[in-house]
Amino acid sequence: MTRPAPILGVYLSETLDLKEIYGQALDADDVLILQPEQVTDPEAVKFAVCWAPGAQDFAAYPNLALAMSVGAGVDALLAHPGLTDEVTIARVRDPHQAALMAGYAAHEVLHYEREFDGLMQNAKDAIWRPLPMHAPERSVVAVLGNGTMGQAVIEALKVLGFTIHVACRSKPDAPIGDVTYFTGDAANKDAAKGADYLINVLPLTNTTENVLNSELFAGLNTGARLIQIGRGEHLVESDLLKALETGQLAGATLDVFRTEPLPRDHPFWSDKRLRITPHIASDSMPEIVTEQVVETARALRDGTPLRLAVARSQGY
Repeated sequence: MTRPAPILGVYLSETLDLKEIYGQALDADDVLILQPEQVTDPEAVKFAVCWAPGAQDFAAYPNLALAMSVGAGVDALLAHPGLTDEVTIARVRDPHQAALMAGYAAHEVLHYEREFDGLMQNAKDAIWRPLPMHAPERSVVAVLGNGTMGQAVIEALKVLGFTIHVACRSKPDAPIGDVTYFTGDAANKDAAKGADYLINVLPLTNTTENVLNSELFAGLNTGARLIQIGRGEHLVESDLLKALETGQLAGATLDVFRTEPLPRDHPFWSDKRLRITPHIASDSMPEIVTEQVVETARALRDGTPLRLAVARSQGY
């Protein structure tokens, strides 16, 4: 039986050595992926494996048909000036990512809810002082987004007993029992109204950029907490600082930022009301990335449907 001809791809990233991370596992007889400096025939390159590609990275490959993100986010690719509408954009869809994201979100809510900062300080000071508790259902958690990540977060917090409000683009086909869903243009504001915690897991689109702003924060209960695990461009940073100063927000957990890595002189670093993590709320497992990249490259070569392609009109 004749083997299919290899399809040629290229790694494109300004921030990561994708070959170092995935190269060994991506070795396949019929899928060949090279570093840009290894490409001798740019016209033969049909797809790119990407994470934060440079502004001119795609220009060398006139026959590129596919750009695939190794992560769940594709906003950088959708907005990339070097990708025409003819280039299909795809992304990795790792089921483990949703579980990791849900664990991060639940951990942060519980950290605030059970006042672990206070307990840790008491332990340092050798003070035995149990702190008061209340039923989880008394705390309202607003979740912005009901995609794969959002649903996992909702399910985790629901198991823990919290009251959940969800903002989503359309009414879910399989709503979770006792969860309140809000749709329409005012969904984010409606979900956030009276909430004690605000968790953002929205995709980044033209309509969701700057969604975390003073107007939205004003609808939360005074002293609420923000858990920002969507995209850095969702947050109006000056509005967050203003909400912290007025006490409308008591604190926030931030995992994503407009500029990453977060600059050393950024005021967020020194603000004790903020918990900062370096974009690690979730990640794609290397074995899933390699499996799905190879699958997608083969589908492109064979002319079969690309199940991991994104809808450009929706932004995810």
